[in-house]
Amino acid sequence: MEKIKKLKKYFKEENIDGYIIPKNDEFFGEYIADYNDRLNYISNFSGSYGFALILKNTSYLFVDGRYTVQAKAQSGKLFNIITFPNKMPNDILKDKKLTIGFDPKLLTNQSKNIFFNKKNYKFKPLKDNLIDKIWKRKIRKNFKKFYLMPKNSIGDNYKSKIAKIIYYLKKNNLDYQFITASENCAWLLNIRGGDSKYTPIPHCYILIKKNKNIKLFCDLKKISLAFKNNFKEIKFLDISKTVKILEKIKKKRFIIDKKTCSVYFENLIQKNNKIFDHQDPIYSFKMIKNHKEINNIKKAHVQDGVALTRYLFWLKKNLGKKTITEISASQKLLSFRKKNRNFKTLSFPTISGTGPNGAIIHYKATKKSNRTIKKGDIYLVDSGGQYKFGTTDVTRTISFENSNKKIKNIFTRVLKGHIAVADYKLKKNTTGSNIDKEARKFLKQINLDYSHGTGHGVGYFLNVHEGPISISKNNKINLQDGMVLSNEPGYYEKDKFGIRIENLVYVKKDKNKRMFDNLTLVPIEKDLLDLSLLSKREKMWINNYHKKVLINLSSAMNKKEIVLLKKACSAI
Repeated sequence: MEKIKKLKKYFKEENIDGYIIPKNDEFFGEYIADYNDRLNYISNFSGSYGFALILKNTSYLFVDGRYTVQAKAQSGKLFNIITFPNKMPNDILKDKKLTIGFDPKLLTNQSKNIFFNKKNYKFKPLKDNLIDKIWKRKIRKNFKKFYLMPKNSIGDNYKSKIAKIIYYLKKNNLDYQFITASENCAWLLNIRGGDSKYTPIPHCYILIKKNKNIKLFCDLKKISLAFKNNFKEIKFLDISKTVKILEKIKKKRFIIDKKTCSVYFENLIQKNNKIFDHQDPIYSFKMIKNHKEINNIKKAHVQDGVALTRYLFWLKKNLGKKTITEISASQKLLSFRKKNRNFKTLSFPTISGTGPNGAIIHYKATKKSNRTIKKGDIYLVDSGGQYKFGTTDVTRTISFENSNKKIKNIFTRVLKGHIAVADYKLKKNTTGSNIDKEARKFLKQINLDYSHGTGHGVGYFLNVHEGPISISKNNKINLQDGMVLSNEPGYYEKDKFGIRIENLVYVKKDKNKRMFDNLTLVPIEKDLLDLSLLSKREKMWINNYHKKVLINLSSAMNKKEIVLLKKACSAI
């Protein structure tokens, strides 16, 4: 409460009625350094997405359905928790005539227009961030160097990717593209960095002119001479020079990335130039992985599957013999992954939740919430790795002698939805929204549902959550060959249990047919199945999937592990 009071003291000085605090930093990535997590500082909310709106008399925290339960637990005493899109800021503010302050470097016009599109209140960009005025903290700068992707990991060289951008600019009669998404810069130049804990991104911006004049803005301490020598035609400038360079450009035709180009930069460009309504084309290029990339991703999934499967065997063997908590379990899983020399880091914080904690969709165990895993529980583990040649993400729900018929019924319906996605007959115009309905239909037969999308796009040794493609209610993008997505229906009963089954899949073309092919290779829990609910075709799918797991993982297992693997993958 004290922090909010301190913040409100600046309202009078700035002549504002309210202030917006988003989760992101100025690079708009999913994961940010603790010292940049202004939303967590003011609200105690630790989820990866959301924003606060603090007014003179009331404070609101807006989150999506993944985080409603978590937000109420972490921030509910001081904030009204609102789940969007069920309710939006416009619904709260209605006809109030307010002046709302914000940091223009931390908000995009796109998100501002989505959440605050009423005309009766006005927005006031502030020169200084108000949280920074009240939050005195040590900022530890990260000087991890940018690096090149190994040649055997690259699908297309960076020159051919730049040629695609130049062609796009000329074709659309455009002069410049300003690339602000770090992952898009990484994809374009086949480079990576250490500027995020879970994603190998290099924080930078790129400005491309149609005559191939290219400037990369970054912290120059992160660039070695050897690295720079690989890009003779690119000019490297300190990130502090970005404003000066953009200010000099006048009467030109621009495209920007409206998802990650801040109000500050957009207004700066718009002042002397025209911005055209084009999406950054890199999103369309990046979401389609080529043959070499898919093969590398498959290798990553075999190696990750070995680590996770060994962990699940260890867990079942040791439960009851020693105390295993949610935190110690996730640390053990990390140790299995670290045994692989190609493993770089986790792709997101591991979700390790047993019993009621499994019902918190993006749960992260803390010392306070940490539960011991016990017999009779069901345990949800959602985790992934960044490997030198691929990004993984997999969820398994595990039974420890749980015989609850209701849980088995729901688990089996979640799996039926998972199979319906994996087996979906893809057509030329199939979209994520078409498939999302299929994933939910077996739960809906008993009036149940889940509040997150069924699947998200996944990057190539990049973001584990990568748009614009997804399997969700409103995604209308046609699925194309080489797209990688997650398939993760679930169900969550507050204060009781959570169920989710997640594999990554890719769109494969075989002759004239398109289909999903599974990438993830980890046994699915058979002890939670109600076989009477499964059709002959669904049983065949489970058996075929387990055959594939057995074939791919056996060579990496020792004799004892092979016995366990054969049992886990035996036919039903």
